[in-house]
Amino acid sequence: QVQLVESGGGLVQAGGSLMLSCAASGRTFGSYYMGWFRQAPGKEREFVATIRTSGGIIIYADSVKGRFTISRDNAKNSLSLQMSSLKSEDTAVYYCAAGATAGPRLSQKYPYWGQGTQVTVSS
Repeated sequence: QVQLVESGGGLVQAGGSLMLSCAASGRTFGSYYMGWFRQAPGKEREFVATIRTSGGIIIYADSVKGRFTISRDNAKNSLSLQMSSLKSEDTAVYYCAAGATAGPRLSQKYPYWGQGTQVTVSS
């Protein structure tokens, strides 16, 4: 059984930093995309960032480019998201996703999802 478990969410002031982690178990995702999505109240789930080790592909949403850094450790089967210069509009539930082979900005391309972790940025 595949499981993705996020951790590291919380409350932070605007301008602050937070690190999210995602631990995967049940299978490895070495050649697949692993990514982060987020969903704010009343809004659709949106793409944040994704990474594929094969080919060294990293993609960010324009809204987080230059502020967020995605990384992964295939040996530990884990994914991280370092978030800096946080803004109130970054407040959302952040989801770890894995298993996409194409269309990595699209949530429907990821078959595996974590339960989400809340990030709240106070202004």
